[in-house]
Order: sequence, then structure tokens, then C-alpha cells
Amino acid sequence: MHTFRDRAPWWGGDLQTVRNFLMPDVGKLLGKSTQLIFATSDGSSDQLMATLDEPIVPENSPLIILIHGLSGSEESSYVKASAAFHLKRGRCVLRLNLRGAGPSWQTCKRHYHGGHVIDIFDALSGLKDHITGEGVFLIGYSLGGNILVNFLAVHKNLPILGAVSVSASIDPAGSANRLMAPRNALYQAWLLNHMKKESLERVSHLNEESQQVIKSARSIYDFDDKFTAPQNGFKDAPDYYHQTNGARNVKNITIPLIMIHARNDPWIPYAPYEKLMECSPDNIKVLLTNSGGHVGFHDRASRETWHDRIADEFISSICVL
Repeated sequence: MHTFRDRAPWWGGDLQTVRNFLMPDVGKLLGKSTQLIFATSDGSSDQLMATLDEPIVPENSPLIILIHGLSGSEESSYVKASAAFHLKRGRCVLRLNLRGAGPSWQTCKRHYHGGHVIDIFDALSGLKDHITGEGVFLIGYSLGGNILVNFLAVHKNLPILGAVSVSASIDPAGSANRLMAPRNALYQAWLLNHMKKESLERVSHLNEESQQVIKSARSIYDFDDKFTAPQNGFKDAPDYYHQTNGARNVKNITIPLIMIHARNDPWIPYAPYEKLMECSPDNIKVLLTNSGGHVGFHDRASRETWHDRIADEFISSICVL
């Protein structure tokens, strides 16, 4: 299973990546879905929102918490596809909206960023014991994967059995540079548009100057340098990227973690993963494939994504132990 091969016609990193946008509908999730609201512990009045999906026939399995990426939410196609995958196997799933994402924009003044680990902690703290009684397994995608890595490095002694990151942006500066490359002009334009829209949805919490800064941003770096960084207590974009760099925190993680990434990811560089393969502790496993794109991994062996099947294999092995 550790060998990934593209499924036709999604050959190469770009087609693997855009398939999630071209074929996003996974249909209605089977089972029962309940909206949950979590209080935050940072002194703000913000409230996080999430959806708990319960399978038709539940098994004795850990709760799966899914953490979306940049400009994503509980409704992102890859999040819903993973939720459907785990529900089919009898697992409960929590689709978490990070601060200000999805329906959380209505209940939050603040907005998530690459180091905003407190959202995961607050969600875990707000869950009832009967939901987490079999333990918790975390899966983070893209920016959500970087937030997950940073979270695992600082929050220990929690009922977390293991975790998987998929296409995590563990080198934020490198990721920003990659997205600003000429060959990624369309990707950057799409992301930047969504970042602006997501931020401006909270217009009642922004002054005129902040609104103008958002509207005038011409690149991912510009947006982070003039808005994301100062809004969250960072000096500028380089300071923000350095302090939220997940790669340098991997050594502090003590739980079992699989980090999945593709060399042909058009958004996220693979060099940091090669370095981690050389020096990661025994509890960290890096799966670096030649292909798979960005949160793609649509392979010829199954209609279910390769990264979901790797996560399933990992969860099953941990539960046996």
C-alpha cells in the first residue's frame, strides 16, 4: 500500500490537485450529523463550530478529527471524502472548522493561522467523555496539517492515539515562495481571492484600514506580511513564517505520526520532508511519494484516496496494539 500510482486521467501533480475541485461532490454523508459549538480559552468571546458525524453502525473505534487547510472548512471536498471513508468503517468523525472558517465566521472575531493550535485544544477540551472514550485520532490537511504538527509538539498528555498529516505546509516560507512562482499564478490568484473573501466576511470586526489592506494585497506574502502577521502578534511575514514553521517542531512530538507528502505537490516543497526522513524520531514516519499532488493521492488501486487508506491502516494497527 505504500506505493502510490496515479489513477487515469489524473496524471501528475496538477491534475491530482485539481481533481478535488473538478469532482468535489461526495454526496450526503450517511449516518447522523450534529452541529457542535466549542468555547475558546484565549479570553475572547469566539466560539468554534464543528460537525459530529456518527455512523449508522458504530464500531469501537477512536474519534477521527479532521482539520481542513487554508480557505477550507468542514465542507471542503477532501474533508467530506475522508469523513465518508471513516463513517463507512464505523468511526465517528468530527469535522472541525478552525477559527473564522466555514460557519465559524459568524461566531469569531479572530481568524486561524499556521500556528493557531489553540483551536484543536479547545475542541478536544469541549468534547464529552463518551465521544472520546475510545481515544482520538487526528488528521490535518495542508495548512491544517502544519497546525496539527505544531499542536502535537506542545500539547501532550491528551487521549490522542496517533495522527496523520497530508500535504502539510511545514515550511511556510518555502510554501509561500512556491505559490508565488509564475507557474502557480492561477493557484495563487484562487487562494488569495478566497483568503480575502474569508477575511472580509468578518467586516464588522475590521476597521477601514484593515479592510483596505486585505483588498490591496497582491500576493500570498503581501497578505501575510500586512494582515495575517500583525493581526496575530507577529512582526511581519518572515517572523510569522518562522514562528509557525512545523518542520522544526517535529522533534518534540511524542505520539505516533505519519506525514504524507508528494514530490510533485505544486504548492508545498518536498525538501523539508527529505530532511525529516533523515533525522525524525522513531515515532514519526514520513511517506514521501513521487506523485500525488496537493491533498490528491487519487490512485489506481481504489476509488478511495491513498492517504485515507494509509490512515485506515495506521489506525487499525494502533487499535490492535
